[in-house]
Amino acid sequence: MAASFDHVGTLPVVVVLDDVRSLYNVGAFFRTADAVRLERLVLAGITGCPPSRQITKTALGAEDHVVWESVRYARPRVDALRGAGYEIAVVETDVRGVDVFEWHPAFPVCLVFGHEVEGVRPSLVEAADTLVHIPMRGMKGSLNVATAGGVVLFELLRKYVASLDRV
Repeated sequence: MAASFDHVGTLPVVVVLDDVRSLYNVGAFFRTADAVRLERLVLAGITGCPPSRQITKTALGAEDHVVWESVRYARPRVDALRGAGYEIAVVETDVRGVDVFEWHPAFPVCLVFGHEVEGVRPSLVEAADTLVHIPMRGMKGSLNVATAGGVVLFELLRKYVASLDRV
């Protein structure tokens, strides 16, 4: 029998997408954000915003239910979240980071994802409390950014629910 997450409410996680160029990836983040009841999605830099045909194609209307905002620069928003007590976690392919499955997040959390090719800009990596990576077993060293977002967000949902069950 599958676990019920009805008692969880909003997942205390804010996702910052900085310079994510594909509107289809943005739409996929909206869909996943809705699935986990994400607190907020922050669209920064060149990251596209609704309304957009491409976002809607992959979000399937989730963009109408997810709290989101658009900001020109990610760093001030990340700094504000830190000031509000969020752990800042940059998701990158850097193996020096902690394995997402071994990470013990301090909720609330701000997850930062970056450009599909260039990754997260150095100034945001410097701002991180934690660098997180997804262990890769195949020949490729990374996942599509939206797929990586799904992996990390559902792992955070699992860990958050477990933390509530311990209380």
